[in-house]
Amino acid sequence: MTDILIQPMTAQDIPFIAALERECFSSPWTEKGLSDELTNENAVFFTAKRNGVPVGYMGMHCVLDECYVTNVAVSTAERRKGIGRLLLRYAEERARERDCSFISLEVRVSNESAIGLYSAEGYERAGERKKFYSAPRENALIMTKILKDNR
Repeated sequence: MTDILIQPMTAQDIPFIAALERECFSSPWTEKGLSDELTNENAVFFTAKRNGVPVGYMGMHCVLDECYVTNVAVSTAERRKGIGRLLLRYAEERARERDCSFISLEVRVSNESAIGLYSAEGYERAGERKKFYSAPRENALIMTKILKDNR
């Protein structure tokens, strides 16, 4: 994995990420929506690049001491090579830098490989959102990783 570099998303990355969104999701973000995140002070979006070519990305919104993942995507040809794990760990580092208490995300209940990855990285099941996804209609599992105990 030493040939993978994770960097903040730039305007030059937007066309690739929009194409990746269309490849991976039934309700993809648009180029404009992604571009808007570049000026959102709560947004933390970044890309995984192999030899300068984007192969994946992740975005999250951090508000106060909470982080919520918007999307994690890795190109089909690059899956199961540890890129998703690198993106999750990079996100955790950014969340810790912002002194966040947790990171939370939603995942399709049928996405067993993603659930396995999130579980292996310390995310725990925190609930379920009924009919969260469309095309196809499906529930979302809410998974959260606690970064610090605020009790």
